[in-house]
Formats: sequence, structure tokens, C-alpha cells
Amino acid sequence: MHLNQIAAGYLKHYSTQLAKAFGVEDVTKQFAVTPPMETKLRAALLESVEFLGMITTMPVDQLSGQVIKVGNYGIATGRKAGGRFRSDQDVDGFKYQLTETDSCSAVTWALLSAWGNAGNKNEFMQKMKDNATQRFALDMLRVGFNGTSIAATSDPVANPLGQDVNKGWHQIVTEEAPDQIMTDSVYFDPDGAGDYKTLDAIVTELKNTLIHPSLRNDPRLVVLVGSDLTATAQTHMMNQADKPSEKVAAQQMDKNIGGLRAYTPPFFPGKRIVVTMLSNLHIYTQRNTSHRKSENVEDRKQYEDKYWRNEGYAIEEFEAYAAIDEAAMNIGAKP
Repeated sequence: MHLNQIAAGYLKHYSTQLAKAFGVEDVTKQFAVTPPMETKLRAALLESVEFLGMITTMPVDQLSGQVIKVGNYGIATGRKAGGRFRSDQDVDGFKYQLTETDSCSAVTWALLSAWGNAGNKNEFMQKMKDNATQRFALDMLRVGFNGTSIAATSDPVANPLGQDVNKGWHQIVTEEAPDQIMTDSVYFDPDGAGDYKTLDAIVTELKNTLIHPSLRNDPRLVVLVGSDLTATAQTHMMNQADKPSEKVAAQQMDKNIGGLRAYTPPFFPGKRIVVTMLSNLHIYTQRNTSHRKSENVEDRKQYEDKYWRNEGYAIEEFEAYAAIDEAAMNIGAKP
């Protein structure tokens, strides 16, 4: 299919506006993103996916280094005989390592033509902007929750969740602090024939056994829970409910589990459950490495927005991360 004239005209305008925004003459040739535009680009990514704005994302200078402390989880109040009490904001943390990360959001001519026919120029521009920004932002989470390795050449067919793009948070804890993750088989069965009957019981045990004692009652703790687990729990509660109020409670149960605010983030594994602080999940991008390119590729009959940078993941405090690995979680009665 050919690119229709309406879409072709809109694309030309899109390229012109993109060049003006980044302060370059030609966006079809790869260009470095200036520091001010890096800040705007990061803000746009955070705004495009709500959960991404809840965790810690920041630029760093070095390709590798010590994890940046964004908070001190210890006590800040006390006294000292003959002097003043103080608590240090420790700058020595765990290590991070960034790696080359290349994103490409492609839109086929067929879809571009449909967009051009369906709306005006402003609507077309917004679709183009959102398509690239949101896809890049969602991929940051997709890899963060599912990444296990760094392949020289990634394979999106064999690894559709970005498993080979980078090492995500769960993998980092698995390698650096394996005692924080339960890997022995457990059975979640709301009918009572498993190790756990409720998600509340799972969260309570994770918090009370794997989270550091000084953090167990920290109000910043939340639970990240997979959709398979919440669906099982909600279905059971709905089947048991015989009053309207009980049905409402069942519908809302995934908002608070075990006394903690509950989230099911995009691309979070369906049978994984994690107790942590959102600020404990870090994504770093190396300053002055961001490059962009935006071009209509006739040989592939598509328009491609490209974003290259050095990027990586880190955990600030391992003892503030407790999880049951999805491979260990079984839904149903224990054999």
C-alpha cells in the first residue's frame, strides 16, 4: 500500500516540528539530544505512562557506578552524649551498569494513511508523538520487570518481553541478593487447599520475613502483584459474595493487600508478587548519550522514530525488596 497524500503532508509537518523542537536542521539524520531536550524527553516519557513516574528515573554521568541514594531508610532522630546526634546519608551503595539501548517505533504506511483520513493535522501529530513516546516508556517497564540478560543481538520474537535487552530489577536481586526472593514452590488456593488462602497472607509473610525489620512498617512500602493472582482472588470473592457490599469489596480488593497499597504495573509477570518501595526501583540514563532519528523509510513502507541511549536498572536497597518468583508460584490446590 502507498502512503496517501494527506498522511504524506502531515508527516512532512511532523518532521519539521520535530526538528524545530530539538533544534536541528534535519531529523532524518541521527542527531545528539541536547541536555535541555534530554530533560524534556525524560519528562515526556514519565508523563506518557503513569507508573513510570512513580519510580526513580534519573540521568547519571558514568556508564557504571554506585547506585544513587534517593532516600535514607534508617532513623533520623536520636541523641548523643556531649554532642549532637546525626544520621548520615550514605553515598556508598550497590553498583549499576548501563548498556547500549536502541528503541525504534515504526508505523506502517497503511496505519499512517488511516490516521490521516480519520482526523485533522493536529490529531495526526498527537498520534505520532504519543505512539513513539508511550512505546519507549512502556518498554522501559517491560524490560525492567522481565529482563534477565544482555544479548549482543536481542531477539524480540524469542523474547517478546525484552528478556534479553537488559537485566531488570527482579534479575538484579536474584543475582545480588537471592535470599530476598522465595524460589521454593508455593501454592495459592482461595479454597484453602494450598499454602496460602489469601493474597493478604502472602504479603504479610513476605513483609515480616524478608523485609528488613526497620522497614516493615514504613508507609512507603507497596505490593506489586500479578494479574493472574488478583484475578484468582477476585473471582473467588465474587463467587462467595451474596451482598452488593461484598461484591464491591471484591472488586476493590486489589487496591489494598495485606495493609499495603497494591499495584499491577504494565507487563508485570502474572504470578509474581513483590513487596518494596516504588522509589527503590531505579532506571538510569547516561547524560549526553541520547540520540534521535526520525525518518520515512520507503523500502520498509513505514515511518520510524528512533531513540538511542545508554540505560540500565538498579535497586537502591535489597532488604527493601521481597518477592515470590513467578516460577515458584502455583495457583490451585497443593498436590
